[in-house]
Amino acid sequence: MRNPDYIAILETGIPPAGLDETYGTYADMFQGTLAREGRTFRVFKTLQGELPEVDDHLKGVVITGSPSGVYESDPWIQALIGWLRGLDPDVPVVGICFGHQIMAQAWGGHVEKSHKGWGVGLHEYEIHDQDVWKRLMGPEAEHSAIRIAVTHQDQVVKKPDTAICFAGSDFTPNGALYYTDRKALSFQCHPEFCEGFASDLLISRRGVRISEELVDKAVDSLKGENHRADVLGAISKFLAT
Repeated sequence: MRNPDYIAILETGIPPAGLDETYGTYADMFQGTLAREGRTFRVFKTLQGELPEVDDHLKGVVITGSPSGVYESDPWIQALIGWLRGLDPDVPVVGICFGHQIMAQAWGGHVEKSHKGWGVGLHEYEIHDQDVWKRLMGPEAEHSAIRIAVTHQDQVVKKPDTAICFAGSDFTPNGALYYTDRKALSFQCHPEFCEGFASDLLISRRGVRISEELVDKAVDSLKGENHRADVLGAISKFLAT
C-alpha cells in the first residue's frame, strides 16, 4: 500500500502548567485549525530529536512555538537548523514564533533575546507589503494591519536577505517573513492560540516569569477583535501550494 502524502508538524515545545490537558498540544492546535478534506498530518517530537524523512510524501512542514532559544546549543536545535538548510526549497514551510525564528536563523538571519523584554497579549502588525499579503489572502484582501496574540522575548533582529518582511510593528519589526528563494512563510505571532489558551498561558506565568501588571494588561487586550482566522486561512492556503 502506498504511504499517504502528509504535512509534518514539528513539535518543538509543550504547553506548560498542564494546559495541554484542556487545550491539547501545540500539534493538536495546528491539526484542529488547519484541517481540510484530504489533508493528512504527521507529528514529529522534534524536541526529542524526531525529524521527517525528506521524500515525495512530505508535502509541507509546520514548525511550532517553543520556550527554547534558537541560539542555544541543544542537539535537537542544531539538528533542526541542519535539516532546514538541507530541505528541498519546493516543500512549503510555515514557522510560528520559535519556528519563525529558527527558519530565519537557519537561512541567514539572526535571532536574539530582545532588550525590549516580553511581548505579550494582542499585538498589531502593520502590513508593509500588500502584494505579498494579497498573494497569501487573495486579491480582495484589504487589511492594513493584523491583530494576533503574541508571547515572546526573542526576536528576529536581522532577516535573511531572501526574505521579505511583509508585516511588523515598532515592537516586532520583523513580525512576518515571506521567502523569495523557497516556499516559506513565518509569523512571530500565534494564530493557533485561541483566546482561552493565550489567556491561561499568561496567567500561568503571572508574577513568575512575567510581571503581574504586564500580564493583567495583556490578558485584557486578548478580549479585543483579532485576525486569527484570516492568518490561519492564509497559512492553510499556503500549505496547499
